[in-house]
Amino acid sequence: MLYNRGKVWSFSFMISACLMISLVAGTTLFSENVLYAKEEAEVMVPDYELKVFLDPALVLNEDKKLNDAVQDYFNTEDTVEKLAVQFMDTEDLDIRQEGWSVRIRKKEAYSDEEFELTYKKRYPIENGDIDAALALSASENFTLDDDNYEAQVDWGYEKQTLSISRKKIIEENGYDGMELPTRKDSRDWTIEEAPGKFENWTTKNWGTDLLEQVDKPYGPVSAKKKTGSWNGHKIYIEVWEILNENGTGYDYIVEASFKMDDGTQAEAEKKKLEQEMADAGWFLPVDQLKTSLILERY
Repeated sequence: MLYNRGKVWSFSFMISACLMISLVAGTTLFSENVLYAKEEAEVMVPDYELKVFLDPALVLNEDKKLNDAVQDYFNTEDTVEKLAVQFMDTEDLDIRQEGWSVRIRKKEAYSDEEFELTYKKRYPIENGDIDAALALSASENFTLDDDNYEAQVDWGYEKQTLSISRKKIIEENGYDGMELPTRKDSRDWTIEEAPGKFENWTTKNWGTDLLEQVDKPYGPVSAKKKTGSWNGHKIYIEVWEILNENGTGYDYIVEASFKMDDGTQAEAEKKKLEQEMADAGWFLPVDQLKTSLILERY
């Protein structure tokens, strides 16, 4: 009887141990699920900007404007909007090395006194893993509850980038038309308006200290934008004039872009537009990174 009772006790102990292991494992799994749900809830929700590049030799006329065939295809409006941009960075591009860019933009739609400042943090997307880029950005405090920043996946031919932007509109007198601010004003404005995440990115006053070192803006660079429609989407066709590598003339970038909220649908629509542009003979199967080109050539 003692032997049997021992077996019963041993069996009961084994049952209790198994239950405890299961409870601990279950608790751990539950905790991990709660943590994962929390992390997932904090991740920003991006929209998608799909970019398809067109061959400037085939879609621009002698005046470097969109030819009639392209305008007819996209049913573009008669009006053209002018854009002018310049970027702020040190001679060694210290700001870009940390994945940031600081842009000053003037739109023709703005009044003479209005300028748009954009502070943008970029995260490369490797092998299409958008979730990993969002998780990394959340770990660096770009989270869903931050209403000051907007997240967007920039999707070119092959390259994808998560861009998180903070935009500010400022008004300053003394400028006309598409004129961009002077070196001093550019430096003063971007320092005064610098958001906290940029300012204190790696150390206190990191961003503003670097802006203090900017000798001159990178630019100015001009572009023209037409608005049209394609497959039910509002589409923008931009023609950018960027200094060539030798500094003796200009290279032209022609970019067709539209935005969507759903990533799966965005991929399908992008492929469809690429195929249509290839069928028309206009498609340029490359990634063209305007910001990088401007920082390298000006």
